[in-house]
Amino acid sequence: MSDRATSSGAAPGYRPIGDYAFLGDCHTGALVSSSGSVDWLCLPRLDSGSYFGRLLDHERGGWCAITATDPAARGSRRYLDGTLVLQTDMATPSGRVRVTDCLTMRPGGARRPYRQLLRVVDGLQGAVDLRVEVAPRFDYGQVRPWIRRAGRTWQALGGDDGLVIEGDVPLAPSGLHDLVAEVRIHAGQRLRLSLRHVRPEVLDGAGTRPAAPEELDRRLAQTVAWWRGWSARGGRLGPDQAAVVRSATVLKALTQATTGAIAAAATTSLPEAPGGSRNWDYRFSWVRDSVFALRSLAELGYTAEADGFRRFVQRSAAGSAQELQIMYGLGGERRLVELTLRDLDGYGGARPVRIGNAAARQHQHDVYGELLDLAWDWHRRGHSPNADDWRFLVELVNEAAKRWRTPDRGIWELRGRPRHLVHSKAMCWVALDRGLRLADDLGFPAPVARWTATRAAIRAAVERHGYDPGRGVFTQTFDRPELDAALLLLPSTGFVAWDDPRMRRTVDAVRRELEVDGLLLRYRTPDGLEGAEGAFVACTFWLAECLARQGRTTQAHAAFDAASATANDLGLFAEEFQPASGTLLGNFPQALTHLSHIAAAVALEQTS
Repeated sequence: MSDRATSSGAAPGYRPIGDYAFLGDCHTGALVSSSGSVDWLCLPRLDSGSYFGRLLDHERGGWCAITATDPAARGSRRYLDGTLVLQTDMATPSGRVRVTDCLTMRPGGARRPYRQLLRVVDGLQGAVDLRVEVAPRFDYGQVRPWIRRAGRTWQALGGDDGLVIEGDVPLAPSGLHDLVAEVRIHAGQRLRLSLRHVRPEVLDGAGTRPAAPEELDRRLAQTVAWWRGWSARGGRLGPDQAAVVRSATVLKALTQATTGAIAAAATTSLPEAPGGSRNWDYRFSWVRDSVFALRSLAELGYTAEADGFRRFVQRSAAGSAQELQIMYGLGGERRLVELTLRDLDGYGGARPVRIGNAAARQHQHDVYGELLDLAWDWHRRGHSPNADDWRFLVELVNEAAKRWRTPDRGIWELRGRPRHLVHSKAMCWVALDRGLRLADDLGFPAPVARWTATRAAIRAAVERHGYDPGRGVFTQTFDRPELDAALLLLPSTGFVAWDDPRMRRTVDAVRRELEVDGLLLRYRTPDGLEGAEGAFVACTFWLAECLARQGRTTQAHAAFDAASATANDLGLFAEEFQPASGTLLGNFPQALTHLSHIAAAVALEQTS
């Protein structure tokens, strides 16, 4: 890991964002610190209330910790190759143990998930004293659950939440709401701790049968096999293979198996600046980010996910472009009301803590182009739209043709006034362009003459109002000189060629205006929000892709390496990075960063 990705930057009591590992099962996700504490887990879904939420309130949020009691203990960690199964070794002067953590997987788990966090401790050498703490706090720390014994298991209940705690760790009550055990693990000994989400009315009825130790061992092995089977289907990418597979597994884990939705991140309210208020809930499915993710996964050979998401969007939009939103809940929910939880401290004291996202109702015109581009790409892969799909796509094209002249909030979800953003206009052009291509290829009915004229009008407007002839560069908004990093995406849409002189000049100008210590900011223009933010890591990967496609491979590798160095020791990327302190910022792990990492790696492999 790069030295600059190791700095803390966290308030007292809070672990740095980069200190966490990510576990996922295509239903939910957990964050585990290097010290062995699960500080974030929402159940039953990624966007449900938290069961362990110390990430957002160190004292009241709840946690599940397995830690060595010796303060001299030293640790190291790794993922098992091709998986999101985490191994953490803890060494003391008296011995060494290994903790293996996962959210368990199984064939058929899309419909019948275990919904289980499994933690397995193996003694490797000598003897080590451990403290095990299970302190669940439901609904973002609002509910301290009722802890009760049920045969050979423990149950935690409160409101509509329920947790079964089982295994062979000798837990005992500590107060009214926690379970604790202090154990000595010898070489060759194994202990297991399982935490399963079960509805409280089920627990209050017949209950559940505890899993035998052998069954828990089988589920661990099954989870390793599931992940390795999935990751082995991807393509080969030379020396960056392991890192690219890690990004792909993160994207897969952020995919909601039951619906096909892809979450933008696993967390909410991790600040974009230390102590700042730019804290958003990213546990929802953005149309744009999801299409980007599918494009990156398809480059590696993972194509099944694309059809699942395409169907998810069409269902969630009720088959109508007029009902299309820029994001949805992971089950297709449309009403994502943004609430503020004022009694939580927030990560490192950064407030407010937000649940839901008010940006769901914004107009962002690029979504039309993203969905048409996905349909075109899917068609080229041999999966053409049927008549019902075509009616939906025609509506999307017509909406782009109608809306392109109006301002919008754009890819950055600006919360100030809407603007005439060049990237949004170009994506409306993409919607018209892909609609025309599909109509021509498939012979489906379409207003070809009108679409052709509108496509030409959009290009003419961008080249007149979204281009600075004095500098010879594209600009962020119409008739303004400022730039933004979204301009780096223009050639990937086909709006302009990678090696077009205008694009080469734009790339160089973006670097001059937005680069800080080798990483790119999104923009420098005021956006209506308070406070600063860090470098947006995905933008630097976009830069690396542009440079690679333009044949500037030395510069491309430098940009790629700078962005890659922001990952933590496990290869996980956050949303943003503060170069001066080496601090990971924003929600984590961030899908957009991981998918941009894949796209840049593919570009470098194809052009080197």
